[in-house]
Parts: sequence; structure tokens; C-alpha cells
Amino acid sequence: QVQLVESGGGLVQPGGSLRLSCAASGFTLEYYTIGWFRQSPGKEREGVLCITSSHVSTYYADSVKGRFTISRDNAKNTVYLQMNSLKPEDTAGYYCAATPRPCGSSWYRYNYWGQGTQVTVSS
Repeated sequence: QVQLVESGGGLVQPGGSLRLSCAASGFTLEYYTIGWFRQSPGKEREGVLCITSSHVSTYYADSVKGRFTISRDNAKNTVYLQMNSLKPEDTAGYYCAATPRPCGSSWYRYNYWGQGTQVTVSS
């Protein structure tokens, strides 16, 4: 069974950091492009970052440049989203998704999705 599971979300104060994980099972993650998306109530799902199978990353949200980074550990079948200097506007559900295609910010390019992990940035 193909599955993506996100973890690492939670409540953090502004300026704090979190590292989200996206663990895959049922398929080999290293052959897939992985994207991180986020969505908050009343807003559309937004592409944040993407990483290809060759470890090339692409930013889709200008607001996270210099603060968020994406990486992958193919041996662990896991992709990470390191989030630093968090702001209240980063509050959202964060989702990882996999596609055999190149990076893209549109959600419909992705075949497999995790259930999401909530990130809340608040004092």
C-alpha cells in the first residue's frame, strides 16, 4: 500500500523552528519528486518547496525563501522540511506529495499525498 506520512508539526512561538518529516512506504521515494504544500482555512493549497530525485530544490513560495529548506534521505525513504524563523502567517496544515514528474507548484501534478500535519505559530 502506497502511503506518505507527515510528522513533526505542532505549536511553536514566532521565531522558532520545526522540522517536518515525510516518510514513504509501499514505494521507493528516491525515484520521485516530492513537494511540500500548505493550506490554511479559507485559502487555496499553496506549493511551498519541491525536491527532485536528484536533490534539486525549487521554491514556490517567496515568503519562505531564506527560512525553509527541503532535503531528502533516500536511505530512510524520507523527505524533510526544515522551517526556521517561523511567523504566524506560516500557520497551516502542511502536506507532502509525490510525483514521478519534475517539480511543479500545481497540486494536480502529484499522485500521492499524505494526511498532513498542523503547524501553528503563535505566542
